[in-house]
Amino acid sequence: MDSQDTTLREIGSGRLPQERRVVTDIPGPNSRALAERRKSAVAQGVGSVLPVQVTDADGGVIVDADGNSLIDFGSGIAVTNVGNANPRVVERVKAQVERFTHTCFMVAPYESYVAVCERLNRITPGDHEKRSILVNSGAEAVENAVKIARYATGRQAVVVLDHGYHGRTLLTMTLTAKNMPYKHGFGPYAPEVYRMPLAYPYRWPTGPDGCGPEAAAQAIDQITKQIGAENLAAVLVEPIQGEGGFIEPAPGFLPALAEFCRTSGALFIADEVQTGFARTGDLFACEHEGVVPDLIATAKGIAGGLPLAAVTGRAEIMDAVHAGGLGGTYGGNPLACEAALAVLEEIEEHDLAGRARGIGAVMLPRLRALAERLPAIGDVRGRGAMIAIELVRPGTKDPDPALTAEVARRCHARGLLVLTAGTYGNVLRFLPPLVIPGHLLEEGLDILEEALSHP
Repeated sequence: MDSQDTTLREIGSGRLPQERRVVTDIPGPNSRALAERRKSAVAQGVGSVLPVQVTDADGGVIVDADGNSLIDFGSGIAVTNVGNANPRVVERVKAQVERFTHTCFMVAPYESYVAVCERLNRITPGDHEKRSILVNSGAEAVENAVKIARYATGRQAVVVLDHGYHGRTLLTMTLTAKNMPYKHGFGPYAPEVYRMPLAYPYRWPTGPDGCGPEAAAQAIDQITKQIGAENLAAVLVEPIQGEGGFIEPAPGFLPALAEFCRTSGALFIADEVQTGFARTGDLFACEHEGVVPDLIATAKGIAGGLPLAAVTGRAEIMDAVHAGGLGGTYGGNPLACEAALAVLEEIEEHDLAGRARGIGAVMLPRLRALAERLPAIGDVRGRGAMIAIELVRPGTKDPDPALTAEVARRCHARGLLVLTAGTYGNVLRFLPPLVIPGHLLEEGLDILEEALSHP
């Protein structure tokens, strides 16, 4: 990865040494002091993966108040794809904040909102004419995509997939599969949402071979019998599931659902909130099998950490909604729009999709070799810089969430930030910044191997 490191030196700000440094227990005394303050100020329903007080971050490291420098395999959940405080992002946001911070695009519009929409219309899959809207979060983007689909089709039913995650609003909680912690106690939920089987290769009853077409046939049969194709507004999918455990649907599954939508008059919606903006080695994950969605929801990696999200889709669908039916006070905030334009320039100029493929080319062989000698690793999966391992009790496929939590704790103590995921809580997911230096990527994998092998 030496040639890629040369590119990384050009991208990085150079503010912080790109090194792991553990000088106290994690969390250290200053971080523990903040945790005490937090108890009386922040609602306990807001959790944190790593209880440290972050004071700085750059490239592939996060620095805490005790002077520890941790390797970042999380990217703020796939947000800081171009690195934290990316210099180009910082420069454009600084320039904008000195001009104006808010007018509300629905009151007094500005050029950067239009420019972001133009870029999204150009880079999202498909050569058809498109329109976009900008909102604040991934959940808001998904919810607006469903609103638009229902309005444009005049139908109500929405199909989602097992293990899917789409957000924490009322509708997106309904769309989400996992009860705890996302749905438990928050019902009743929104109507006309139906859940169908997912082509989950590792856990498909007849095995991975033929899983894609078989699962698609089951889903389509259930839609036809239980809902009626004529009542279906949309099928909503994550091309690679995020919180569900980085499940990559078996080949053929997504194209079959997209074709079913096309022939039945329903819309195919891609939730690329976590997979978008070069994360998987393509600019958007649905491009891997040539799937062109009618609507695509994006967020996370779009603006380098500033809150921004979007819905992009076929012009005739997006334009179907009456004036005033879409929008929001903060949607397309000018600071976030400038950040997004900088992010898109960074992705294109430095070929960060190629960089993501390079990260995958390092991680996947090492993790697969590790799985060969550690029977607790049941599955290794993912694409690009969106990689996961599923941990099970050796000799079975029984999920082992306790081991997963313990391995994550060991990684954190050694100075590597990793995230857990999965319906069963037994998946370790890895989302390094696309600008992470190669030596940090290798060192992070060394730490993970040690944490898996030794307490």
